[in-house]
Amino acid sequence: MSIKIGILGYGNLGRGVECAVRQNRDMELKAVFTRRNPADVKILTDTATVCSVAEAEEWKDKLDVLILCGGSATDLPRQTPEYAKFFNVVDSFDTHAAIPMHFAAVDAAARKSGKTAIISVGWDPGMFSLNRMYANAILPEGKDYTFWGRGVSQGHSDAIRRIPGVKDAKQYTIPVESALSAVRAGENPELTTRQKHTRECFVVAEEGADRAKIEEDIKTMPNYFADYDTTVHFISQEELKRDHSRIPHGGFVLRSGVTGWESENHHLIEYSLKLDSNPEFTASVIAAYARAAYRLSTERITGCKTVFDIAPAYLSAKSGEELRASLL
Repeated sequence: MSIKIGILGYGNLGRGVECAVRQNRDMELKAVFTRRNPADVKILTDTATVCSVAEAEEWKDKLDVLILCGGSATDLPRQTPEYAKFFNVVDSFDTHAAIPMHFAAVDAAARKSGKTAIISVGWDPGMFSLNRMYANAILPEGKDYTFWGRGVSQGHSDAIRRIPGVKDAKQYTIPVESALSAVRAGENPELTTRQKHTRECFVVAEEGADRAKIEEDIKTMPNYFADYDTTVHFISQEELKRDHSRIPHGGFVLRSGVTGWESENHHLIEYSLKLDSNPEFTASVIAAYARAAYRLSTERITGCKTVFDIAPAYLSAKSGEELRASLL
Protein backbone atom coordinates (compact mmCIF):
# COMPACT_ATOMS: atom_id res chain seq x y z
CA MET A 1 0.00 0.00 0.00
CA SER A 2 1.32 3.45 -0.93
CA ILE A 3 1.56 6.32 1.52
CA LYS A 4 -0.94 8.90 0.26
CA ILE A 5 0.70 12.34 0.15
CA GLY A 6 -0.76 15.82 -0.18
CA ILE A 7 1.24 19.00 -0.88
CA LEU A 8 0.11 22.42 0.32
CA GLY A 9 1.83 25.13 -1.71
CA TYR A 10 3.32 24.63 -5.18
CA GLY A 11 6.37 26.86 -5.34
CA ASN A 12 9.99 25.70 -5.59
CA LEU A 13 9.67 23.46 -2.52
CA GLY A 14 6.30 22.04 -3.52
CA ARG A 15 7.61 21.12 -6.96
CA GLY A 16 10.62 19.51 -5.30
CA VAL A 17 8.36 17.42 -3.06
CA GLU A 18 6.41 16.25 -6.10
CA CYS A 19 9.67 15.01 -7.66
CA ALA A 20 10.77 13.39 -4.39
CA VAL A 21 7.49 11.51 -4.02
CA ARG A 22 7.98 10.11 -7.52
CA GLN A 23 11.36 8.69 -6.46
CA ASN A 24 9.91 6.93 -3.38
CA ARG A 25 8.02 3.90 -4.61
CA ASP A 26 6.03 3.48 -1.41
CA MET A 27 4.46 6.95 -1.84
CA GLU A 28 1.75 8.36 -4.08
CA LEU A 29 0.89 12.02 -4.63
CA LYS A 30 -2.86 12.41 -4.38
CA ALA A 31 -3.46 16.18 -4.20
CA VAL A 32 -1.81 19.59 -4.46
CA PHE A 33 -3.50 22.48 -2.65
CA THR A 34 -2.89 26.01 -3.89
CA ARG A 35 -3.93 29.58 -3.07
CA ARG A 36 -3.93 30.32 -6.80
CA ASN A 37 -6.67 29.40 -9.21
CA PRO A 38 -6.31 25.58 -9.46
CA ALA A 39 -7.01 25.74 -13.20
CA ASP A 40 -3.86 27.84 -13.64
CA VAL A 41 -1.55 25.43 -11.75
CA LYS A 42 0.01 22.73 -13.90
CA ILE A 43 1.67 19.86 -12.04
CA LEU A 44 3.72 16.93 -13.35
CA THR A 45 1.76 14.07 -11.77
CA ASP A 46 -1.11 13.08 -14.06
CA THR A 47 -2.91 11.07 -11.38
CA ALA A 48 -2.96 13.83 -8.72
CA THR A 49 -5.64 16.50 -8.27
CA VAL A 50 -5.02 20.24 -7.98
CA CYS A 51 -7.38 21.82 -5.45
CA SER A 52 -7.96 25.13 -3.72
CA VAL A 53 -6.64 25.38 -0.18
CA ALA A 54 -10.26 25.99 0.81
CA GLU A 55 -10.96 22.35 -0.10
CA ALA A 56 -8.12 20.86 1.99
CA GLU A 57 -10.25 19.86 4.98
CA GLU A 58 -12.41 17.75 2.67
CA TRP A 59 -9.38 15.51 2.11
CA LYS A 60 -8.75 14.75 5.79
CA ASP A 61 -9.68 11.06 5.40
CA LYS A 62 -8.03 10.66 1.99
CA LEU A 63 -4.38 11.51 2.84
CA ASP A 64 -1.84 9.86 5.10
CA VAL A 65 0.46 12.90 5.31
CA LEU A 66 0.10 16.54 4.27
CA ILE A 67 3.42 18.25 3.47
CA LEU A 68 3.34 22.00 4.08
CA CYS A 69 5.51 23.97 1.65
CA GLY A 70 4.81 27.54 2.75
CA GLY A 71 7.28 30.09 4.06
CA SER A 72 8.50 30.29 7.64
CA ALA A 73 7.89 34.01 8.08
CA THR A 74 4.09 34.10 7.83
CA ASP A 75 2.73 30.82 6.39
CA LEU A 76 3.92 27.96 8.58
CA PRO A 77 3.36 29.54 12.02
CA ARG A 78 -0.33 29.68 11.10
CA GLN A 79 -0.69 26.73 8.75
CA THR A 80 1.05 23.91 10.63
CA PRO A 81 -1.03 24.14 13.83
CA GLU A 82 -4.17 24.62 11.75
CA TYR A 83 -3.67 21.62 9.45
CA ALA A 84 -2.44 19.41 12.31
CA LYS A 85 -6.08 19.45 13.42
CA PHE A 86 -6.97 17.33 10.38
CA PHE A 87 -3.81 15.67 9.01
CA ASN A 88 -0.49 14.15 9.91
CA VAL A 89 1.83 16.97 8.80
CA VAL A 90 5.47 17.71 8.00
CA ASP A 91 6.92 21.21 7.56
CA SER A 92 10.30 22.87 6.96
CA PHE A 93 10.00 25.74 9.46
CA ASP A 94 13.52 27.23 9.56
CA THR A 95 13.43 30.28 11.83
CA HIS A 96 15.80 28.74 14.40
CA ALA A 97 15.05 31.10 17.29
CA ALA A 98 11.29 30.57 16.96
CA ILE A 99 11.34 26.75 16.78
CA PRO A 100 10.45 26.20 20.49
CA MET A 101 7.36 28.41 20.18
CA HIS A 102 6.35 26.79 16.87
CA PHE A 103 6.82 23.34 18.39
CA ALA A 104 4.54 24.17 21.32
CA ALA A 105 1.75 25.44 19.07
CA VAL A 106 1.92 22.44 16.73
CA ASP A 107 2.23 19.95 19.60
CA ALA A 108 -0.91 21.28 21.28
CA ALA A 109 -2.91 21.02 18.04
CA ALA A 110 -1.62 17.56 17.09
CA ARG A 111 -2.17 16.07 20.54
CA LYS A 112 -5.73 17.38 20.64
CA SER A 113 -6.52 15.89 17.22
CA GLY A 114 -4.55 12.67 17.72
CA LYS A 115 -2.29 13.43 14.74
CA THR A 116 1.46 13.18 14.18
CA ALA A 117 3.45 16.27 13.21
CA ILE A 118 7.14 16.68 12.38
CA ILE A 119 8.49 20.23 12.10
CA SER A 120 11.70 21.93 10.95
CA VAL A 121 12.67 19.22 8.47
CA GLY A 122 15.33 19.95 5.86
CA TRP A 123 19.08 20.35 5.93
CA ASP A 124 19.41 23.24 8.40
CA PRO A 125 17.44 22.84 10.53
CA GLY A 126 17.33 19.12 9.89
CA MET A 127 20.37 17.13 8.75
CA PHE A 128 22.81 19.72 10.09
CA SER A 129 20.94 19.70 13.41
CA LEU A 130 21.31 15.92 13.69
CA ASN A 131 25.01 16.09 12.96
CA ARG A 132 25.53 18.81 15.57
CA MET A 133 23.69 16.68 18.12
CA TYR A 134 25.58 13.46 17.30
CA ALA A 135 28.92 15.27 17.42
CA ASN A 136 28.14 16.94 20.76
CA ALA A 137 27.13 13.60 22.27
CA ILE A 138 30.30 11.89 21.02
CA LEU A 139 32.76 14.71 21.82
CA PRO A 140 31.38 16.54 24.88
CA GLU A 141 34.64 18.48 25.18
CA GLY A 142 34.81 20.55 22.01
CA LYS A 143 33.46 23.37 19.86
CA ASP A 144 30.85 23.52 17.12
CA TYR A 145 31.22 25.33 13.81
CA THR A 146 28.65 25.68 11.02
CA PHE A 147 29.44 27.21 7.64
CA TRP A 148 26.82 27.77 4.94
CA GLY A 149 27.51 27.99 1.21
CA ARG A 150 28.62 28.57 -1.35
CA GLY A 151 24.96 28.94 -2.17
CA VAL A 152 21.98 31.14 -2.93
CA SER A 153 20.18 32.58 0.08
CA GLN A 154 16.58 33.00 -1.07
CA GLY A 155 15.71 35.24 1.89
CA HIS A 156 18.65 37.58 1.34
CA SER A 157 17.98 37.69 -2.40
CA ASP A 158 14.39 38.70 -1.67
CA ALA A 159 15.59 41.42 0.73
CA ILE A 160 17.71 42.96 -2.06
CA ARG A 161 14.79 42.83 -4.51
CA ARG A 162 12.74 44.96 -2.10
CA ILE A 163 15.22 47.86 -2.33
CA PRO A 164 13.91 50.73 -4.51
CA GLY A 165 15.55 50.67 -7.91
CA VAL A 166 16.28 46.92 -7.89
CA LYS A 167 14.62 44.91 -10.64
CA ASP A 168 16.03 41.48 -9.75
CA ALA A 169 18.84 39.98 -7.67
CA LYS A 170 20.57 36.84 -6.40
CA GLN A 171 22.76 36.69 -3.29
CA TYR A 172 25.37 34.03 -2.48
CA THR A 173 26.60 33.14 0.99
CA ILE A 174 30.26 32.08 0.90
CA PRO A 175 32.35 30.53 3.71
CA VAL A 176 35.65 32.27 4.45
CA GLU A 177 38.21 29.66 3.41
CA SER A 178 40.84 30.72 5.97
CA ALA A 179 38.33 30.32 8.81
CA LEU A 180 37.26 26.90 7.56
CA SER A 181 40.90 25.85 7.23
CA ALA A 182 41.65 26.96 10.80
CA VAL A 183 38.81 24.84 12.13
CA ARG A 184 39.93 21.83 10.12
CA ALA A 185 43.46 22.29 11.48
CA GLY A 186 42.14 21.94 15.03
CA GLU A 187 42.94 25.53 16.02
CA ASN A 188 39.47 26.05 17.59
CA PRO A 189 39.34 29.73 16.59
CA GLU A 190 36.90 32.25 18.05
CA LEU A 191 35.17 33.58 14.94
CA THR A 192 32.94 36.61 14.50
CA THR A 193 30.08 36.66 12.01
CA ARG A 194 32.22 38.65 9.58
CA GLN A 195 35.10 36.19 9.88
CA LYS A 196 33.00 33.14 8.97
CA HIS A 197 31.12 34.23 5.82
CA THR A 198 31.09 36.77 3.03
CA ARG A 199 28.17 37.76 0.85
CA GLU A 200 28.21 38.28 -2.91
CA CYS A 201 25.29 40.01 -4.64
CA PHE A 202 24.36 40.08 -8.32
CA VAL A 203 21.90 42.89 -8.95
CA VAL A 204 19.84 43.98 -11.95
CA ALA A 205 19.09 47.67 -11.50
CA GLU A 206 16.11 49.43 -13.03
CA GLU A 207 16.93 51.86 -15.82
CA GLY A 208 18.13 55.17 -14.38
CA ALA A 209 18.39 53.85 -10.82
CA ASP A 210 21.10 55.20 -8.50
CA ARG A 211 23.48 52.24 -8.34
CA ALA A 212 25.67 53.80 -5.66
CA LYS A 213 22.61 54.24 -3.44
CA ILE A 214 21.50 50.65 -4.06
CA GLU A 215 24.96 49.34 -3.15
CA GLU A 216 25.00 51.43 0.03
CA ASP A 217 21.51 50.23 0.98
CA ILE A 218 22.60 46.62 0.55
CA LYS A 219 25.84 46.87 2.48
CA THR A 220 24.27 48.69 5.44
CA MET A 221 21.09 46.57 5.69
CA PRO A 222 20.81 45.42 9.33
CA ASN A 223 20.35 41.68 10.05
CA TYR A 224 21.25 40.83 6.45
CA PHE A 225 24.48 42.46 5.23
CA ALA A 226 25.77 45.02 7.74
CA ASP A 227 27.76 42.41 9.69
CA TYR A 228 29.42 40.90 6.62
CA ASP A 229 31.98 41.84 3.99
CA THR A 230 29.67 42.22 1.01
CA THR A 231 30.45 42.58 -2.70
CA VAL A 232 27.84 43.95 -5.11
CA HIS A 233 27.96 43.31 -8.88
CA PHE A 234 25.55 45.05 -11.25
CA ILE A 235 24.66 42.87 -14.22
CA SER A 236 21.95 42.64 -16.91
CA GLN A 237 18.76 40.60 -16.64
CA GLU A 238 20.10 38.36 -19.38
CA GLU A 239 23.29 37.67 -17.41
CA LEU A 240 21.30 36.92 -14.27
CA LYS A 241 19.10 34.46 -16.13
CA ARG A 242 22.06 32.85 -17.91
CA ASP A 243 24.48 32.56 -14.99
CA HIS A 244 22.34 32.60 -11.83
CA SER A 245 19.06 30.84 -12.58
CA ARG A 246 19.74 27.83 -10.35
CA ILE A 247 19.38 27.59 -6.56
CA PRO A 248 22.51 25.75 -5.32
CA HIS A 249 23.53 25.62 -1.67
CA GLY A 250 25.38 23.53 0.88
CA GLY A 251 27.75 23.89 3.77
CA PHE A 252 29.68 22.25 6.56
CA VAL A 253 29.05 21.21 10.16
CA LEU A 254 32.19 20.58 12.18
CA ARG A 255 32.98 19.74 15.77
CA SER A 256 36.55 19.92 17.00
CA GLY A 257 37.03 18.02 20.25
CA VAL A 258 39.41 16.18 22.52
CA THR A 259 39.55 12.83 24.36
CA GLY A 260 41.95 11.23 26.81
CA TRP A 261 42.66 11.67 30.52
CA GLU A 262 44.64 14.82 29.85
CA SER A 263 42.68 15.73 26.71
CA GLU A 264 45.76 14.83 24.72
CA ASN A 265 44.06 13.51 21.58
CA HIS A 266 42.31 15.79 19.11
CA HIS A 267 39.47 14.81 16.77
CA LEU A 268 37.48 16.49 14.04
CA ILE A 269 33.99 15.49 12.91
CA GLU A 270 32.88 17.01 9.61
CA TYR A 271 29.65 16.69 7.66
CA SER A 272 29.23 18.51 4.37
CA LEU A 273 26.64 19.05 1.66
CA LYS A 274 27.02 20.35 -1.89
CA LEU A 275 23.60 20.85 -3.45
CA ASP A 276 22.64 21.67 -7.03
CA SER A 277 19.12 22.51 -5.83
CA ASN A 278 18.41 23.69 -2.31
CA PRO A 279 14.60 23.17 -2.54
CA GLU A 280 14.84 19.75 -4.20
CA PHE A 281 17.26 18.43 -1.57
CA THR A 282 15.11 19.88 1.21
CA ALA A 283 12.10 18.20 -0.39
CA SER A 284 13.91 14.86 -0.44
CA VAL A 285 14.60 15.11 3.29
CA ILE A 286 10.94 16.02 3.88
CA ALA A 287 9.76 12.99 1.91
CA ALA A 288 11.77 10.66 4.14
CA TYR A 289 10.27 12.27 7.24
CA ALA A 290 6.79 12.01 5.74
CA ARG A 291 7.35 8.26 5.77
CA ALA A 292 8.33 8.52 9.43
CA ALA A 293 5.22 10.57 10.22
CA TYR A 294 3.04 7.92 8.60
CA ARG A 295 4.73 5.09 10.50
CA LEU A 296 4.47 6.92 13.82
CA SER A 297 0.80 7.61 13.18
CA THR A 298 0.11 3.90 12.57
CA GLU A 299 1.70 3.26 15.99
CA ARG A 300 -0.56 5.96 17.46
CA ILE A 301 2.38 8.13 18.49
CA THR A 302 0.87 11.58 18.37
CA GLY A 303 1.94 15.18 18.97
CA CYS A 304 4.82 17.14 17.52
CA LYS A 305 8.29 15.72 16.84
CA THR A 306 11.56 17.04 15.44
CA VAL A 307 14.41 15.24 13.68
CA PHE A 308 15.91 14.57 17.14
CA ASP A 309 12.96 12.34 18.06
CA ILE A 310 12.85 10.10 14.97
CA ALA A 311 14.74 6.80 14.86
CA PRO A 312 16.71 6.51 11.59
CA ALA A 313 14.95 3.29 10.57
CA TYR A 314 11.64 5.17 10.34
CA LEU A 315 13.04 7.20 7.42
CA SER A 316 13.91 4.27 5.18
CA ALA A 317 11.66 2.32 2.85
CA LYS A 318 13.76 -0.75 3.69
CA SER A 319 12.75 -3.18 6.44
CA GLY A 320 14.82 -3.62 9.56
CA GLU A 321 16.16 -6.90 8.21
CA GLU A 322 17.23 -5.22 4.95
CA LEU A 323 18.90 -2.35 6.79
CA ARG A 324 20.88 -4.66 9.05
CA ALA A 325 22.01 -6.75 6.08
CA SER A 326 22.89 -3.91 3.71
CA LEU A 327 23.87 -0.80 5.68
CA LEU A 328 24.84 -1.72 9.23
